[in-house]
Amino acid sequence: MKIQGIIKGNTIELLEDLSLPNGVKISLEIPDNLIQKKLLWEDLETLIGVWKNQPELDDIFSEIDQERHADLGVEIKFDD
Repeated sequence: MKIQGIIKGNTIELLEDLSLPNGVKISLEIPDNLIQKKLLWEDLETLIGVWKNQPELDDIFSEIDQERHADLGVEIKFDD
């Protein structure tokens, strides 16, 4: 039997009523691509955490922001 459900925290809410009693054990098959996405996010969280509490990054990003918003002007040439 194959049915669908929605994950909410550690609970899976079934989209169909199976009328199963509480406490019944079931098995789930989770597609590998979902597990890989979760692992990728965990790796990214670790990498992002490396940047945490590094004041010099604030200075770097502030400088980048100033450069992005600097009015450098544009020279316009008119043919006479």
